[in-house]
Amino acid sequence: MSPTGAPTGAPKLSQGQQGEFLTTSAGARLHDTDHSLKAGERGPTLLQDHHLREKVMHFDHERIPERVVHARGYGAHGTFVGYGTATNVCMAGFLGDGVETPVFVRFSTVLGSRGSADTVRDTRGFATKFYTQEGNFDLVGNNIPVFFIQDGIKFPDVIHAGKPHPDREIPQAQSAHDTFWDFVSTHTEATHHVMWNMSDRGIPRSYRTMEGFGVHTFRLVNAEGATALAKFHWKPKLGVHSLVWEEAQMAGGFDPDFHRRDLADAIESGAYPQWELGLQIMPDTPQQTFEGIDLLDPTKIVPEELAPVQPVGLLTLNRNPQNYFAETEQVAFHLGNLVPGIDVTDDPLLQARLFSYLDTQLTRLAGPNFNQIPINRPHVPVNDMLRDGFHQQAVHAGVAPYRPNTLDGGNPFVAKAQDRPLVEVAQPLPRAVKVREAPKSFADHYTQPRLFWQSLSPVEKEHLVAAFTFELGKCYEQAIKERELLVLANVDPVLCAEVAKGLGLPVPAKAKLKKVTPSPALSQVGQTWPTDGRIIGIVVDPADLDGVRTVRETVLAGGMVPLLIAPTGGPLGDSGLVAQRTFLTARSIEFDALLVAGNATDPRVSLMIQECFRHAKAIGAWGTGRTAVEAAGCGTGPGIVIDDSPSEVLAEVTTLLGAHRVWDRFPPAIA
Repeated sequence: MSPTGAPTGAPKLSQGQQGEFLTTSAGARLHDTDHSLKAGERGPTLLQDHHLREKVMHFDHERIPERVVHARGYGAHGTFVGYGTATNVCMAGFLGDGVETPVFVRFSTVLGSRGSADTVRDTRGFATKFYTQEGNFDLVGNNIPVFFIQDGIKFPDVIHAGKPHPDREIPQAQSAHDTFWDFVSTHTEATHHVMWNMSDRGIPRSYRTMEGFGVHTFRLVNAEGATALAKFHWKPKLGVHSLVWEEAQMAGGFDPDFHRRDLADAIESGAYPQWELGLQIMPDTPQQTFEGIDLLDPTKIVPEELAPVQPVGLLTLNRNPQNYFAETEQVAFHLGNLVPGIDVTDDPLLQARLFSYLDTQLTRLAGPNFNQIPINRPHVPVNDMLRDGFHQQAVHAGVAPYRPNTLDGGNPFVAKAQDRPLVEVAQPLPRAVKVREAPKSFADHYTQPRLFWQSLSPVEKEHLVAAFTFELGKCYEQAIKERELLVLANVDPVLCAEVAKGLGLPVPAKAKLKKVTPSPALSQVGQTWPTDGRIIGIVVDPADLDGVRTVRETVLAGGMVPLLIAPTGGPLGDSGLVAQRTFLTARSIEFDALLVAGNATDPRVSLMIQECFRHAKAIGAWGTGRTAVEAAGCGTGPGIVIDDSPSEVLAEVTTLLGAHRVWDRFPPAIA
């Protein structure tokens, strides 16, 4: 495609870094790139050395300004196939039955810089660019369905509070510090998001096991012009799973690129991650509420028990980027990239985002022509009458970039109804005066956080308490801790009392709380999920490989990934097996389950087994492997599988893996 999205006839392989010879950026072949052009071999360098100036100039500008938020991200290409189940409520073509649409998805953290770690406790971005036949549609969401603020004018405040302290520029990529908790304890509309962030959702196991949400309520339009209100959901086919806190900390040190590597390896190995796109559909009423919930408030959810998530299509990520900078770093998302059938609502956070994203690209991507960058180009013809500006790549034809005109024969023409133009819904506006206020329905900041707490399993509640206790324990100002306890008292007395106990502070007086109905859909625990793409570590003794080959083949046949761990790397004797990890390079965080097939008495193996035990992972052993598990002090208990048959061990471990963790290994103290 050309920079404006028109077919050029060029071969599909016409891209950068081709050909046999080194060239300048204009294609001139070079005979030397090791020496600058000088006036004699010991003389000064000449200004006319175009290659030197081009090479150094480009190097000097290899880095563009990083995103203020969502700076650390990773992306992948894929396809979206519609089910056709949304056509009664939405006329968007890409949702049609069997319609296949190319996509690019970028996952990210929010607070950290590009150099921060993947596994920090943070909200994750889940942004999807659909290259539809009606133009680009960008669904720019998060892995948490609510946000910290109700009005976009507060966005600089919450980000300034969450970012490192301006005096010391620490801590990096963390919310465990005074400015963050100072803000959220005084700005209580943030409470619901804080609850999600302090839960296991804040430390996902993998992008592949991470849910996504559009956050806002959107307005859908069908072919007859009828409207409905909707919330977007991404449901991972592998289920929603998280790390435990110790794993997240270990990964930050041992493998800061943990999530990036996991996604890239899965795609490269053919274990393509998938998500179903689902819609919660609500009537488009004048009040724009549903079951008493204000749908324009981005700090509120609609429980799935009240409005079920209806699957409308399948996303599959199947291709890694060829170049991180050109694709993942330069991709530009914008909530205003809509297609016929999808419109915005008057959510005050969404309204501000419609301005902010477009404005951001002007600085980051150095001008108004960022949609001509290949990763951002629509896959349909573009005739926008926009001209010139920084980084203009298109050679525009015609002499009349204005309407009306006669010099270009009237081109471009406006689309008629049969051409399916993008038309904003003619939504009636209430009679009102200009005010700086929020609706009264936005004032309840505690009922939904209480609903979230009451919907969690006991083990998830324990993790949430530990997260609050850790984060507030990192604050220096005593008043901030006490103020946040007052907030938690309005959520739940058990939550507040447990956090207060951990901080060594008195429990505030009980608050009057509303009765809520738990939403089981909010818990990550209690179901079983496919084990596709899960990673099985297999500790082997090169002198005792009986059963290892069969187990490895069975793991592969089951769509999982086996990693053999041995004292040293390379071939394991003449068995034909190869060790991918060694006792030095393997750590428990990489594996979803661990099998021990040999009597490995190395202390590093004992440590690996003990870590898997603490992290509630399934552990299996056979033959002399039992000795290693027992030597680590982990020979009995839930999720420990010992048998003489390797196949039986693997079968039971795989069943346990379907639940992700063996949580009943450590009975929780919170009901």
